[in-house]
Amino acid sequence: MKEIVTPYQDSKTNKKEQVATMFDNIAGSYDFLNHFLSMGIDIIWRKNAIRLLKKYQPKYILDVATGTGDLAIAALKLHPDKIVGVDISEKMIEIGKEKIKKKNLTEFIQLLPGDSEKLIFSDETFDAVTVAFGVRNFENLNKGLEDIFRVLKPNGVAIILEFSMPTKFPVKQFYNFYFKFILPIIGRIVSKDYAAYSYLPNSVMAFPQGKAFTGILQSVGFNATKYIPLTFGIATIYIAEKPGTTNKINVQETPL
Repeated sequence: MKEIVTPYQDSKTNKKEQVATMFDNIAGSYDFLNHFLSMGIDIIWRKNAIRLLKKYQPKYILDVATGTGDLAIAALKLHPDKIVGVDISEKMIEIGKEKIKKKNLTEFIQLLPGDSEKLIFSDETFDAVTVAFGVRNFENLNKGLEDIFRVLKPNGVAIILEFSMPTKFPVKQFYNFYFKFILPIIGRIVSKDYAAYSYLPNSVMAFPQGKAFTGILQSVGFNATKYIPLTFGIATIYIAEKPGTTNKINVQETPL
């Protein structure tokens, strides 16, 4: 069995509890570090994910592991009737709610604390489910994906944005050095939580990517799965449809 990567390896609590604690600890600096450490590319990645969702014209969207709500806010470009975001970190949700309130978006976006692997919603509720940089934090990946599948309507689609490991020289070597040595130092200085930004590269390296992850999506019931590498493979967008959809994916597996 593959070892479970956790933020605080000396802790006796489970991964789910540790992830909640970690995001509570770094909530105040999370948005700044996201944009700073990625040089703003994470904003472009989210826009690409929403662009791929546009053809499905979802009216009711669930954003799982929503954090402070960046992807939920970006999804408003699709003019849905409602977006609901859930996250295990209550402090992240608090910051997200303040952000949404300042933007006068409370009518369209609702953020709720909740377990991504035990979603409180009824079967077949949402037209689309989005996840940005969240699935690798699931304690039980299959269980989390099964619950996403459950709350999706037939004809629904899941769009998942996640970090991945580039494979080509010299991007791979630079990325590994930056991820293992530079990022944890900056993360520790700004967030005061060294473990959080050491956990990040470890969790990315342990996460199944590309065809390995689309295979897992298929095993829980999704079909028409595709993956699209972004920025030399630093991140990947996964698209997975729930059976019954009449929409056909017409995207190329090339970097955006």
